[in-house]
Amino acid sequence: MDNFTFYNPVKILFGGGTITRTGAEAARYGKKALFVYGRGSIKKNGVYSAITSSLKAAGVSVTEHKGVKPNPVIAHVRAGIRKARLARCTVIVAAGGGSVLDAAKAIAAGVKYGGDAWDFFSGKAEIKRTLPIIAVPTLPAAGSEMNSGFVITNPAERRKEVTHCDASFPKVAIMDPAVTATLPPRQTAYGAVDALSHLLEAYFTAATPAARVTDELVEGLARSVIISTRAILRRPADYNARASMMWAAALAANGLGVCGYRGAEFLYHAIEHSLSALYDIPHGAGLAIIIPACLRHQLKALGPARLAGFGKKVLGTGGGETETDAALRAIKGFEKLFSEFGAPARLAQAGIPAKDIPGIAAHAATTTARWGINCTQAEIEKILRAAA
Repeated sequence: MDNFTFYNPVKILFGGGTITRTGAEAARYGKKALFVYGRGSIKKNGVYSAITSSLKAAGVSVTEHKGVKPNPVIAHVRAGIRKARLARCTVIVAAGGGSVLDAAKAIAAGVKYGGDAWDFFSGKAEIKRTLPIIAVPTLPAAGSEMNSGFVITNPAERRKEVTHCDASFPKVAIMDPAVTATLPPRQTAYGAVDALSHLLEAYFTAATPAARVTDELVEGLARSVIISTRAILRRPADYNARASMMWAAALAANGLGVCGYRGAEFLYHAIEHSLSALYDIPHGAGLAIIIPACLRHQLKALGPARLAGFGKKVLGTGGGETETDAALRAIKGFEKLFSEFGAPARLAQAGIPAKDIPGIAAHAATTTARWGINCTQAEIEKILRAAA
């Protein structure tokens, strides 16, 4: 087990009805809030009225910045920065999925920076200060409510980039499972795949498999995500399943799942960022397509033991004459699971033609190079063809 530093300062308010405490928490950081949200679903499910009523009761004035889309874009971030500055906002309240929370983090950093917010993603600037963020997640998936990372797309440059810093942790995450009750099944499925991806990448690629406590944490959380998702898809009103899913998704991406590991590579995300940057597909959909193909590609280099063990302990895919057989059964188990959830299994199902694969591979290779991932353009193309 490797040495590590773990830091996570996010205050968590968890449970049914906690959304009504948004105003009181925001008021600790000032009386002028920028309210960041998506394209209107929170006005249909009661989240919008609950938050705005809570802010009003706490004496917090609101400037709205709506319209965050999946794969949030830098132009919308820039517009939010301008609004926050003009209104002299002192706190950001963000309600939505990972895209909304990521956009809020970028706005929070940009308000305190004199240059262009894309500088944080192109390596031209480091984030020093941010506005405080109150995160109200409505989709268990990315775990952005409990980490410091965020991803923004620049369509003009055809790039989707990630950055992070300690200043970008939300001050508070208000996690009310009841607000997820109206999520469509497809969003639930994509969220589950996203949460699983955060658990799987380091688990399968780390060079230090002796971190037993982290292994068991990852395996347990993965089981919880799978069990909770199946329960939600069967019984959408199951509060406890939604609560388990919300907490598991946050824990999957809050940094605990990599503690004690060394040399983890994030190949799934490096390739998927190209899919969603170029084709604007949901992140979870892209991951469902990419993960099994990546596992097949990595099988020889990483060996079958870890994958075979995960299949037996988590997916229930034990068996086979050899460890390699068991590992291949596990990969098929992932494919079956994602299909059961309702996620696409092939590029074609997401509307991505096979003829585009060389261009996608070239695009993704720039990311793997920047992230220090040992995977060539030719290897990425092979992975994509296996996913076609």
